[in-house]
Amino acid sequence: MRVGIRKTYVALTLGLAATLSFAAVTKVAQSAATPGACGDWSGYRSFVEKFVQADGRVIDYSSPELKTTSEGQSYGLFFALVANDRATFDRLLNWTRTNLAGNQFDPQNMRLPSWLWGKKADGSFGVIDVNSASDSDLWIAYDLLQAGRLWKDPGYTQLGEALAAQIAKQEITTLPGIGPMLLPGPQGFRDNGVTRLNPSYLPLPLLRALAREIPNGPWGKLADNAYKLVKTTSPLGFAPDWAAWQNGQFVVDPKEGDTGSYDAIRLYLWAGMTSPADPLAKPWLAALGGMRTKVAQTGIPPEKVSSTNGSASGEGPLSYWGALAPYFKALGDEHGLGLARTHLAALDAGVPGREPVYYDRVLGLFGTGFIDGRYRFDEAGRLVPSWRNACD
Repeated sequence: MRVGIRKTYVALTLGLAATLSFAAVTKVAQSAATPGACGDWSGYRSFVEKFVQADGRVIDYSSPELKTTSEGQSYGLFFALVANDRATFDRLLNWTRTNLAGNQFDPQNMRLPSWLWGKKADGSFGVIDVNSASDSDLWIAYDLLQAGRLWKDPGYTQLGEALAAQIAKQEITTLPGIGPMLLPGPQGFRDNGVTRLNPSYLPLPLLRALAREIPNGPWGKLADNAYKLVKTTSPLGFAPDWAAWQNGQFVVDPKEGDTGSYDAIRLYLWAGMTSPADPLAKPWLAALGGMRTKVAQTGIPPEKVSSTNGSASGEGPLSYWGALAPYFKALGDEHGLGLARTHLAALDAGVPGREPVYYDRVLGLFGTGFIDGRYRFDEAGRLVPSWRNACD
């Protein structure tokens, strides 16, 4: 579903990497102030200025189509909530409702948002792929439920519940002997006895929160099954981008193979952000221990790694450091966390001649926002932003 976007991003970041030496990043880090949990969130402000149109559309400039994805909208909603920026939250939500859901985004009439919008072959702008992306749908449902709770507005809550109901209806399948599992989208992932899966689509805090808010849904069992998927498909501690279910077991994805790269890097992020009080937090981190070992050995996260034999290649860009910062923090790995902080300082300080890249910025915001204490998740998956307590 997102392979084309990731490939575009790979080409762009590889070109940029050559212009950004570690020494340059270190110099930036030495001159950049570390943001605290309160006050101006310059990284978020920069994200809104550079990637969010006035009408609430998040643009990924890494492609000539000027693509907008439901992923971008969902992450933008989350950051706006963390920043207590309700005006931007509503702009993002309204654009998503109008353009990705065709104005069918109400409690009584809820349509899953199309995942891809942008410049089409005829030069017009609109939906390019009507299929939805289940991870983005999960994030939007989560954002809405948390917005309803934090901003005390039942309208958001009702939207979140309605969206969650459609996810359960259209994007969850039942694996024999296992139970509920999230499909990457409603269409195109089941064929000839093979069910294709994306482990990074299943952030544990989101599943916990949905299980709390909608206890009669599949969410609690889905969290257990997500852990089984990750543990089984990461035998050496490296997560793959894609996996599959075939003949009663999780297997290597027949289409994308065992490579872990731009999708899988988010699994380390979700694991690092999970509350340590969650009973799956430590097992989940333990299942993904290979990346910590690899960075300790080489000083860099590999751009690509085989989940079955551990062979690695390339150097991951800034987005990887954004994803790994909470992971290192959760593991108590001060060396790894220090490396991540040093690299991520380039996002806020800026480097001459280097424009920010969408995926660097969003994973960087997730990572720096978390390690700087701007937000956390409690054991029930609920968002705890700093503005609710420390910044009063």
